[in-house]
Amino acid sequence: MQNIRRKSAIARALALGILLASTSTVFAADGAPVQGGTLIYLEQQAHTNLYPPAGGFYPNGGILNQITDKLTYQNPQTLEVEPWIAESWTFNADKTEYTFKLRPGVTFSDGTPLDANAVAKNFDTYGLGNKEHHLPVSEVINNYDHSEVIDPLTVKFYFKKSSPGFLQGTATIGSGLVSLSTLNRNFDALGDATHIIGSGPFVVSKETLGREVDLTARKEYNWGPKNLKQQGRANLDGIKVIVTGEDSVRIGALLAGQADFIRQVQAYDEKQAKEQNFPIYAAPTKGVNDGIAFRPDNALVADLKVRQALLHATNSKQVVDTLFSPNYPQATSVIAKTAAGYVDLSHKLTYDPTLAKKLLDEAGWKPGANGIRQKDGKTLALTIYESLPQPQNKEVLQLVSQQWSQVGAKLNILAGDAGSRVADNLDPEKTPANVVEVGRADPDVIKSSFYPTNRDALLQKGGLSSKVKSFRDDKLNDLLTAISAEVDPQKRLALTADVQNYLLDQAYIIPIFEEPQVFAGAPYLKGVNFEAVGRPSFYGAWLEKH
Repeated sequence: MQNIRRKSAIARALALGILLASTSTVFAADGAPVQGGTLIYLEQQAHTNLYPPAGGFYPNGGILNQITDKLTYQNPQTLEVEPWIAESWTFNADKTEYTFKLRPGVTFSDGTPLDANAVAKNFDTYGLGNKEHHLPVSEVINNYDHSEVIDPLTVKFYFKKSSPGFLQGTATIGSGLVSLSTLNRNFDALGDATHIIGSGPFVVSKETLGREVDLTARKEYNWGPKNLKQQGRANLDGIKVIVTGEDSVRIGALLAGQADFIRQVQAYDEKQAKEQNFPIYAAPTKGVNDGIAFRPDNALVADLKVRQALLHATNSKQVVDTLFSPNYPQATSVIAKTAAGYVDLSHKLTYDPTLAKKLLDEAGWKPGANGIRQKDGKTLALTIYESLPQPQNKEVLQLVSQQWSQVGAKLNILAGDAGSRVADNLDPEKTPANVVEVGRADPDVIKSSFYPTNRDALLQKGGLSSKVKSFRDDKLNDLLTAISAEVDPQKRLALTADVQNYLLDQAYIIPIFEEPQVFAGAPYLKGVNFEAVGRPSFYGAWLEKH
């Protein structure tokens, strides 16, 4: 049956005409990297917007990572911040001032210099936003005040209060450096990849919106991170990113030799890839785990006991064991084990349906005739939208819905591509629960997820939504702000532990699993690397045959 499905998937891919066959074959000598060839990369979803602070969406980041450079490079193994466009840096004791010395001779692909003036304009935009062009503030930059150009290769940044996460923030996808012409465009125009002018090893040469992006190697590129083995221009001549939404088509095309690399390999397809010696790359995202967050402004989940009941009605082990591979560890806290500041809080995440029923009884929710609990004429039925970027999210939510039904609660799951999804997700009355996950290898990732003016996962008053009537948790917000401003590394990690405990004590979130980005590649594809939170880098990649 699997063979039939696989052949059918390959046939569909070929019939669509989206894939290319090789016209010649070149082999490497003695396993040494060779230049040449175009990488065929199948992406599950189309990119949405390539303004770098929007790069958290993985299809966006997967393109930005090839066409932009960053001030610094975060080593994915050690998580140390290393030189890149910045050769060196200094900061004051309270981390309110940072000074960077830049590499000479770096240019954007339009020929303009990547100098102190360009870096200053980038971070003034990312740190403060630009209302005229509707460019939002980056979630990775906190407490920003202004920049100062000291000389053509020296730039200084000032902050209103301590910003210990800024240095790591300069290494993230959201801080990719772009030309002044890019920053002068409106946000909506940056959905067009050809409008993004970076200094990276590849440039966008062509785009068919929603379907395909072609990248071409920059022959003069010579300023990759100095600690990388790869130096000079990229090995590949180009990359063809093809949007291929159907999982079976992506894996079928890879196994048939019609694609070289694919993203979002579902757990059930990992085995057949491995059996045919196609490497699986499971890059951890080192941030807020994949889970369900509540919006307490909604009366159904305003009661702590109800949220606690639903937390204990959730069997995350069953979810992981049923749907996923060992690449998806069961969550044991709000953030992943690989995240900075992680503490094991598995004792607060126990599956206990008896306790869940007791808590719902205490909260006044009594079993109804159809098995779903009722109170004051209301039914304990919550609505949530499927999150398309998350792996097997519909199946995850369906299994959670079955688990909740055992204690008398209902979870209605709406399609992730519904036209009303964006507006409804900002209305706690319509969606009392939401899927969450954020990748970033710094404690500030928790603030990014839960702070009202960042992603606002809980929908607080004064945050992203005008529909919130009263809910706001200033204790939580003070903890999040403290993480972003604490300069003592140990105290900062302690605050990160405090906020993880608080989020679970309040049952604001049900963490389910640690989400990786899972890719598969052809056996002849070598040298693929991943940044610290799982986006691929093809700078050092090469095709052993092409």
